[in-house]
Amino acid sequence: MRIEFTKMTGAGNDFVVIDNRAKRIRAASKVARILCDRRWGIGADGLLLLEKSRVAPYKMMYYNADGSYGGMCGNGGRCIAWFAFKKGIAGKTHEFEALDHAYAVKIRKNEVVLTMKDPRNLRIGDDILLDSGKLRINSIDTGSPHLVVSVQDLPGDLSLNDVDVLGIGRKLRFHSHFLPSGTNVNFVERAGGNAIRIRTYERGVEDETLACGTGSIASAIVGARLWNLKSPVEVIPKSKMPLRVAFSEKDGVIGQVQLAGPASVVYTGRIEL
Repeated sequence: MRIEFTKMTGAGNDFVVIDNRAKRIRAASKVARILCDRRWGIGADGLLLLEKSRVAPYKMMYYNADGSYGGMCGNGGRCIAWFAFKKGIAGKTHEFEALDHAYAVKIRKNEVVLTMKDPRNLRIGDDILLDSGKLRINSIDTGSPHLVVSVQDLPGDLSLNDVDVLGIGRKLRFHSHFLPSGTNVNFVERAGGNAIRIRTYERGVEDETLACGTGSIASAIVGARLWNLKSPVEVIPKSKMPLRVAFSEKDGVIGQVQLAGPASVVYTGRIEL
């Protein structure tokens, strides 16, 4: 069958977006592996399917490049919201369903602002054992599980550019401590002012990505704890296309989390499946 698709990017996180309200795509995991392959397919970090919802204008179904169900994706959510707005499926302010939760969206001239679920299980300053010794880590669930590692806690006098994201990231992603589902891994450093820089190893992509929405949120919240940063925090990913993370904190509880940044169409087309 011939499928119409839109290739989109959210601050460097790239996706194949398909209107699947007619349910033409059923074997979504297999289709994700085909379409996201960067040599034999379209190429993307993940597949976004826009489907019917009983509680919102549409439902987002997100699949990683390896075909695994990705749960929530911050940059993917911003991209599918832009797609839905441009297709007339939803307005500038709307909600969409994902993982049995309604996510609120505001579309402005140059950015999409997505309100996320409140993060859970924030832990600062745990130690984990690697072959090279103990490593200080921080962790939080922002819709997906994330580790946040300060470059200062890595052995050697490293800058973020020096970090072996694939090597260390893969060891942490598959560490026995995080079995069976594993975790995403973010490496962070201060960028001056109220900003941080991050590089992310994404579970399901199994590689470093140019940006990660839930990883940016995780890193901003951990950065606020480590370095007394104030909301909103500017997050500069590998793509160098900044994201803005806003949140509130009361009595140690973090809420009202918003992820803001660009979402744009790269190209549209049709592909035979």
